[in-house]
Amino acid sequence: MGQKRLGNTTIVSVTAHECTEMYNTSVSEIRVSEARATLPQILDRVTDGEEVTITRHGRPVAVLVRPDLLRVRRVSAAFEMAADVDRLLRDARDLPVDAGGALSVEYAEELDAHVRSGRQRT
Repeated sequence: MGQKRLGNTTIVSVTAHECTEMYNTSVSEIRVSEARATLPQILDRVTDGEEVTITRHGRPVAVLVRPDLLRVRRVSAAFEMAADVDRLLRDARDLPVDAGGALSVEYAEELDAHVRSGRQRT
């Protein structure tokens, strides 16, 4: 990752790997006051694939990114979470079941009857 300064903007070059595809993207940081004054130009840069972080008092407050790139990130995050859930379920299958905390058949039938009686319409 390389950085260079261009006026009030810090340009950070990043090589990112998304799935098996590799692409280069440029990340810029600008202050809110500069963003206000140059919004059309910033949107052109974002359209060209650049990611722009807007800072206030040196702290990031917003990131501008093309919608298609945002969707890819969200989908990737969802797949990662699904893989984590799958891993947890696979790990849980190998754990012994603690029968001491299980319901008795009689109590389960009593609960079932209670729930069913509440569902009956008059």
